[in-house]
Amino acid sequence: MSWDFVLPVSLGDLVKTGGINQYVVQDVVSPKQLPSHLNSLKAALRSQGPLCILEHFDTGYSVLQHFNNVDLSVKEDTLELLVQVVSGLSVSLPSLLLSSSFSAADRKQQLNAVKMSVFLLCKLTEILESDSYRQSIVMGPGKTGKKGKASGDGLQQWDSERETVLQALVQLLQLDIRSLWSLSLVEEEFISCVTCCCYKLLENPAISHVKSKPTRDAIIHLLGLLIKKYGHLLGASVKVIQLLQHFEQLSSVCAQAVFVWSTEYGVRSIIGEVLREIGQKPSEELVREGSGVKAFSSFLSELGALVPELIIPNISVLITHLEGESPSMRVAVCEVLGEALVRVLCGDGLDEAGKADRDRFFDTLQEHMHDTHSHVRTRVIQVYTRIINSKALPLCRYSELMGLAVGRLMDKSINVVKSAIQLLAAFIAHNPYSCKLSSADLKKPLEKETVKLLEMTEKLKGKTPVAMIRASELWTAMEPELQVIVRAELEPTSEGEKEEHAEEEEDEAKDDRATAVQIAQYLRVNKYRNAVRLCIKAHNRFPESEMFSLLSTLTPETLMDTLAQLFKGTDDEDTSELSENLPQTPQKEGEKECGDSELKKQEMLVQYLKDTESFALQVERSIAVINTMLYWKTTTVVQEAVQFCVTVCEFKVANSLSGVRRMLPLVWSTDAAIKDAVVQAYRRLYLNPQGDTTRAKAQTLVDSLSELIVDASLGTIQCLEEIVQEFFGSSSSLQSTVVQVLWERFTGKRETSGLYRRAAVLLLGMAARAEREVVLSNLDTLCLVALGEKVAEDFLLARDTVITISNITDHMRQSKGAPFRLSKEHQLFTYITQAIAEGVVKEDPHWQSFMEQAVRLLYFLAESPDQLCASLLKRSAHLLLDQIIEGGEVSKDTGQSEGSSQDSDDQNQQVNCVCLAQLLALCGCVAFWQLSHLERSVSTELRRRRGETEEREEKEKGPSNKAKQVASESAMEEELGLVGASAEDTEAELIRKICETELLAGENLLSAFLPLLVKVCSSPGRYPHPQLTTAACLALSQYMMLSPSVCEEHIRLLFTVLERSPLPVVRANAIIALGDLTVRFPNILEPWTQNLYARLSDDVPSVRQTAVTVLTQLVLKDVLKVKGQVSEVAMLLIDPQPHIASLALNFFNELATKDNAIYNLLPDIISRLSDPERGISPEDFNAIMRQLFSYITKERQTESLVEKLCQRFRTAKTERQWCDLAVSLSLLSMCERGLKRLQECWECYSDKLTEPGVYQPLLAITAKLRRGAKPQLKTQVDEFEKRLTAVHTRGLENVESPEMGGENQTGGGSGEKTATRGRSKRGQAKPSVSGCSDEDLVTPKTNRKSKKPAIVFSSDEEHEEDAVMAESETPKVTTPIARTTRRTRLRH
Repeated sequence: MSWDFVLPVSLGDLVKTGGINQYVVQDVVSPKQLPSHLNSLKAALRSQGPLCILEHFDTGYSVLQHFNNVDLSVKEDTLELLVQVVSGLSVSLPSLLLSSSFSAADRKQQLNAVKMSVFLLCKLTEILESDSYRQSIVMGPGKTGKKGKASGDGLQQWDSERETVLQALVQLLQLDIRSLWSLSLVEEEFISCVTCCCYKLLENPAISHVKSKPTRDAIIHLLGLLIKKYGHLLGASVKVIQLLQHFEQLSSVCAQAVFVWSTEYGVRSIIGEVLREIGQKPSEELVREGSGVKAFSSFLSELGALVPELIIPNISVLITHLEGESPSMRVAVCEVLGEALVRVLCGDGLDEAGKADRDRFFDTLQEHMHDTHSHVRTRVIQVYTRIINSKALPLCRYSELMGLAVGRLMDKSINVVKSAIQLLAAFIAHNPYSCKLSSADLKKPLEKETVKLLEMTEKLKGKTPVAMIRASELWTAMEPELQVIVRAELEPTSEGEKEEHAEEEEDEAKDDRATAVQIAQYLRVNKYRNAVRLCIKAHNRFPESEMFSLLSTLTPETLMDTLAQLFKGTDDEDTSELSENLPQTPQKEGEKECGDSELKKQEMLVQYLKDTESFALQVERSIAVINTMLYWKTTTVVQEAVQFCVTVCEFKVANSLSGVRRMLPLVWSTDAAIKDAVVQAYRRLYLNPQGDTTRAKAQTLVDSLSELIVDASLGTIQCLEEIVQEFFGSSSSLQSTVVQVLWERFTGKRETSGLYRRAAVLLLGMAARAEREVVLSNLDTLCLVALGEKVAEDFLLARDTVITISNITDHMRQSKGAPFRLSKEHQLFTYITQAIAEGVVKEDPHWQSFMEQAVRLLYFLAESPDQLCASLLKRSAHLLLDQIIEGGEVSKDTGQSEGSSQDSDDQNQQVNCVCLAQLLALCGCVAFWQLSHLERSVSTELRRRRGETEEREEKEKGPSNKAKQVASESAMEEELGLVGASAEDTEAELIRKICETELLAGENLLSAFLPLLVKVCSSPGRYPHPQLTTAACLALSQYMMLSPSVCEEHIRLLFTVLERSPLPVVRANAIIALGDLTVRFPNILEPWTQNLYARLSDDVPSVRQTAVTVLTQLVLKDVLKVKGQVSEVAMLLIDPQPHIASLALNFFNELATKDNAIYNLLPDIISRLSDPERGISPEDFNAIMRQLFSYITKERQTESLVEKLCQRFRTAKTERQWCDLAVSLSLLSMCERGLKRLQECWECYSDKLTEPGVYQPLLAITAKLRRGAKPQLKTQVDEFEKRLTAVHTRGLENVESPEMGGENQTGGGSGEKTATRGRSKRGQAKPSVSGCSDEDLVTPKTNRKSKKPAIVFSSDEEHEEDAVMAESETPKVTTPIARTTRRTRLRH
């Protein structure tokens, strides 16, 4: 073979004449002749094998050239043949490559065949892929037809053929075909031909789908072969970056590819190349759209999750993006750091370098918890959550990170807050400390162990020697210098030195032991010369001493040995004796280590307790913050908060029940997601108990629910009923066992406390709401245990028992049939009435709560409850009279009472005030429930009977008569609008008549107590007992609910009590009662509205709280008309009690939902709050107005308010009022139209601009308008500001120069002109102190040619009367205030 096949740059290059011995296509076959040529190719393939491509290359080339004009079958056949050729080559080449007789000509032939077949197959694959993608875009879903069907079949076939093509290429390239090329250097064009085909296939949008996984894996493996064996590393890294930049969906595919190449093919350097390319991307480029930043960030995140250990060496090139402007890249880098920390840099086996990297990564993540972008903060917190769940966070970082997480709960981003809650839940679930103890419980142990540590430290300091170095080590250090001194001393000495020695001898010790000690001391204080001299003399003085026996032969060696023995000591007996007198040597190593180890243990214990206390404090703080989030408006935050409460409760964290109880009212939420989250939380915590047996599970369930009910409020119990009722309503196998355990606890079969007995009976009542028989079949047991002879011992148990029994009544369930009631002779009512009557004459603080629930039950369950209660009142009164007659003991807090009973003979007899108060409370309770019984039970029963009668009559009548009658009656009733109204009105009138005429008639027992109630309430000096006064006032208000005549007769008395009673509880009760009376008799209470509002300024916070709560309900339910008195509610916005301020804020939030309500009230609120008599400070006024003006969001409302406030400058009385009006204007969200209106009303306030309190707020308006304003508006603002400043400055000059008064009088006239509005009456001038008449100060009309019409809005026309005080609202007694103009004040 004399030619070579050169891979072309483009397809057309093959038909051009190339270089010497270069293959050129000779015959481009036409489309019609292609089928026959393909048949020839098939035959040649069968006969010659894969080398047939050398002769039939032109046929394959022709298919590529005429691809758009050939049939689908031709394309399929060509593809199949080329795959067979490539597969044949991969089968035949291995043996040839290993053959020793493989000639150069054969090598060239095989190389040309490989290049030709691979070229044709890759190019055909690329064209088929492009055609397939184009058809998938053009042929949308739903298009059919023959052509479309054929195309669809071809497309489907190509989807299945991709993998076959790739497998054939993989099989070929797996062989070591590099030897076919000269010097085994594979030409770049061949590699590019294959890689371009692979990358073309990767560009398909469907390549990342699950169904394309085989194709995707084949492409990745093919590219891996090219990278490993054919030097495609650099090209692959560049191409990965290009694919990510242009095809966002390929991020996961590229990450998987890089993972496979670096692990399975061992090409780890590919990661460094790709990361380096990404790291070199400029930050400015990544911020732009279309830069592929999303793909880059996703790629990094997924690659970090796959091979974090390979990214760590290259992480430095990515860190630069943490300082960039792209939040997505910052998130990706943080996630890579997180994966490295979780999977690589964790555990105790890290070396120093690993620990340094870990600390640096944690510091970096911690910095980005405060990132400027909320998405970055969110993802960093999520990374930390994963770290904690993986237990990869070092213990030393728990406290600091916990504090940061609690701080993120205050973040303005909802996503950050949710992630912070999840992080805190992970902290609690995986913490290394004890969460069960609160910080208060940990405080005492910490203090105790800290004191112990200090004691150990002081004790160890006393035992520790000054020198901690061993004697042997000291000797080794001093030996060289000592040897020099020894040699010097042993040399002959001069006469002078001898004299010095003689002087020293006088101070030397007298015995050998003292001399040895002295020598050792000299050595220790570095007096080596003195020690040597003394040692030499010692031998002469003590020749028989064993300490100096070695010096019998005085040489440097013996002298050094003697000094060493004296300094270090020996093991013999004498030396041990000597050591007692020698200076203290270092402590034994064993003692030292023992003391140090104990100290270290104590230090670790103290540090652990400190960390535990810090963690507990952070947990308590987070629980307090997250509990408040349970009532946020964002559903997802509430759901996360609920899950957090569940987590802390499951891990038994201290104070965890607070959140569980706080979220309980959310079962009434209108948001189904929140309600479901709460129900699921309680089901998870309490209704799915753990235990080995059914009995154990039931016991656990009862224990947990009882713990929740103990000390719970009535509202909490009502909420819990909804959840428990669901449990008993479901078909749970635990129901019967749970009920049995509850009955055992209640009856005392299982010993338990009184609190848990009450909890058990309440839980039985909740079960009765789902199944009545649970309680109804055991009424006798309930009566005997709780309402029998021992009822007086525990009225709380009796009360809860009565509540439980009330759950079987029709009032707790929807019943359409006859009402379920028991005979009044039933033993239950005998027990109840006896307990109430006997309790009246006993001073039990819990009797009243029992009595209220018991009377309620009588009216709910008994037949003829009015008769039962009448006999109950009579019996109670007789018992009290008997007590008086018997002359019982007088308690300390009794008061004198006239014998108001008809049967009392002794007028000076004393009565127990507590017992009398309890009797009056019983009267009031009976009156209230009698009214409720008539209006609810009797009225409902009348309607039910009427309905049954009508149904019975309709059945008795024939169908024809019925149809005629119905037609005539319905036509008449529809015409008159009385359908179903006449009968109901008759029934309502009957009940009203009974209430007005019969309930308090002379023969009714209730009326006998009314004079006593009035007397007690109207004579507080005579009846000063607090409980008696409270009960009497409450009972009187309940009596007033019965009849409008009684209400009208005693309303003045009740308001007198409201205003003058010194008892806050009485005033609070009176407010609640008056609220109910306002709903029932609005016409009677309407003149007293002002007195109700007055309680908003009560001195006692509880009274103010009650007043704002009641008034909020009345106003929002449209019972009270909102007028100027609402300014009293506005004052509560700055109340020192936070809960009262919160109620006031809630009032205005709800009021703002009503159309124009706050807008209409604002002018009058401003006038009332700026009244000098009120004395409100400017700061408080600003705070109130800032909140109120936040509700004004409409531009038209703002414009109208500007005009109204400007007009009020004319009638303002003092400088303070001017300032308040100016501040109010500055708080409005001013716009261009508002500025225009402000300029039009210039004459209203221009003469007040000399006051800084007016000038500065108006100047602030111009500053706000200038921000972001258009050039035209900015010009108007500048002109207005110059005008303000000019008038303000001119006024100051007038004040400083009185001689310019005349000029000022003439020049300032324009400042007092006002535009007269046809609608407004505020244009009258102010009266002067000098006695000028009003006519002298009437503002003259402006002589404008065209009069501007007044702007009137629909809201003004409908509600303008609300914003101006009507004549009836004006106080009858006013304090006149002299009005003076500024000019008059200047004259004086």
